Amino acid sequence: MNTTEAAFTPRSGPSLSILGVPFDNVTTDQTLETISAMIASRKPHYIATANVDFTALAMYDEDLRRILLDAHLVVCDGMPLVWASRWLGNALPERVAGSDLVPKLLAIAEEKNWSVYFLGGQKEVAAKAVQMVQERHPKLKIAGVMSPPFKPLHEMDHATICSDIHSADPDLLFVSFGCPKQEKWIAMNYQRAGAPVTIGVGATIDFLAGNMKRAPVWMQKTGLEWLYRLLQEPRRLFKRYATDFVVFGLTIFKQWWLTRSSKRPPVTTPRIPAPINAPDLQLSSVAELFCPERLDAAEVRSIEQDWMSKLEGPEEGLIIDCGGAQFIDSTGLGLLMRMQKRCRQSGKHLVLSTVSPAVLKLLQMTRLNSIFTQAASREEALNKILNASTPVSLSTGKAEPLHLDWSGAVTTSSVDGLWRGALGVIQNAADARNPIFIDLKGVQLMDSGGLGLMARLKDHATSRHIHLRFTNASPVVHESLRHEQMEYLLAS
Repeated sequence: MNTTEAAFTPRSGPSLSILGVPFDNVTTDQTLETISAMIASRKPHYIATANVDFTALAMYDEDLRRILLDAHLVVCDGMPLVWASRWLGNALPERVAGSDLVPKLLAIAEEKNWSVYFLGGQKEVAAKAVQMVQERHPKLKIAGVMSPPFKPLHEMDHATICSDIHSADPDLLFVSFGCPKQEKWIAMNYQRAGAPVTIGVGATIDFLAGNMKRAPVWMQKTGLEWLYRLLQEPRRLFKRYATDFVVFGLTIFKQWWLTRSSKRPPVTTPRIPAPINAPDLQLSSVAELFCPERLDAAEVRSIEQDWMSKLEGPEEGLIIDCGGAQFIDSTGLGLLMRMQKRCRQSGKHLVLSTVSPAVLKLLQMTRLNSIFTQAASREEALNKILNASTPVSLSTGKAEPLHLDWSGAVTTSSVDGLWRGALGVIQNAADARNPIFIDLKGVQLMDSGGLGLMARLKDHATSRHIHLRFTNASPVVHESLRHEQMEYLLAS
C-alpha cells in the first residue's frame, strides 16, 4: 500500500472507531476531493463505504476488519452510524452514501475525462446500467464492463478479470459483488487491477439500471432508507436487518458504556518512564509516545498532529506507552488505529506497551486485539520492533540473496507478523539491491489473507526495484494459488 493517504485526505475532524471500524471524518465534498487527488497520483487505492450491515459483519470477520484498517478511505454510509458517532462524542459530519457518491463521481468523470469500469452485477443489469449512465452522461468514457459468473471468491478467475481491467486502464473501478465479497476481492486484487480508485458499490448498480428505486429524500434524511429497502425486498433483507440491528444495537451500547464521558480528573504529575537498558543505536531506531491519562476527543484534537509527525522520521518503529491511560474513548481508539494504518503503509512497526486496563478492555470489546502488537514492558516492545526488522537469515555480500522461511499457517490471523518481518528484510535489501527469497516449503495452510499478503509483498518489493521470489511452494500453497488463478506469484 502506498503512503499517500495522509498527504491528501482532507478531514473535518479526527477519525472515529465504531465497533472496530475506523471511519474517516469526511463530508461528501471532501471525499470527492480525495478521490480526485488519488486519480491524479496514478497509484492504486481502494475506498470502503461502510454501513451498519458492513460494521456488524466486521465484528465477526477478522479478514474484513483488517481490510478496513488498510483501506485508504472509509466513509460512513448509514444514518445509524452518524447517530452512533454523536453518542460516542465525535460526530461524523454526514452520511456519505455510495448510492449518492457514484452518480456524483460519474458526473465529475464526464467533466474531467476520467474513464470508468463496471465490474459485477448480473449481465443484463450491468448492461442496462451502462446504457442509462451513457444516456445521462453521453461524453463519459466507459473503459469496460464485466459481469463474471457468480462463484465463490476462491473459484473466480482473478487473473483474467484483472488483466482485462489493467488493459482498459480505468480511472475509477466500481465493484458490485456485495459485502463482504467485493471488499475481499478488492483487497486481494486492487494492486494488480491497477485502477487509481477502486470502490465497492454493492446495490448501486441496480439503482443506476433503474431496477431498484431509492427511498424518498425525506426517508434518506431521517435514516429510514433501510425500511424502504426492506419493503422492497422483505424475504432477502428481513433476517439480515434483524441480525444487524441486534448485533449493532447491543455492541454499540457496550462501546458507549466503555467510552462514556466522565468528569476530567485533576492534572497529575506525568509518568516518568524508566530507562531502557539498550544500546543508544537501538534506541535511535525507535520513536516513543506516551498516552495521556485521558485519550478522548478533546485530547486527540490537541495531540494528533504531533503524534502523526512522529511517523515522518527515519525510525524503524514506534512504541506507544499506554500504561498511563486511565480513560480512552472511540476517538482515542480511532487515533491509535490511524497510527497503525500509517505504520503499515510506511513499513514501520508499532507496538503498544504496558497497555492499561482501560485500553485493553476497549481493544477486546471491539476485537482489535489482533490488530495491535502488544508488549508488557518497553524493553519487550523494543525487542519486538528490532526483531521484526531483522531478517531470519542474512547472507554476506551485496549480490547474495536474503532469506525468509514461512511455515505453519499463513492466514489472516498471522499476516501482520509476516508482513512486518518481510518489510524488515526489504528494508535491509533496499540499499544493496539484494534479491529476496521467501521459502514456502513449511506452509501447511494458506487462506485468502495469505495470498493477499504474497501479492502485497511482491508489489511492495517491485515498487522498490527489489527482486522478491517465493520458492519451494508446498502442495497446499500450489493448490491455493491454482484456485485463485494467482500462480504468477511464483514466477521468477
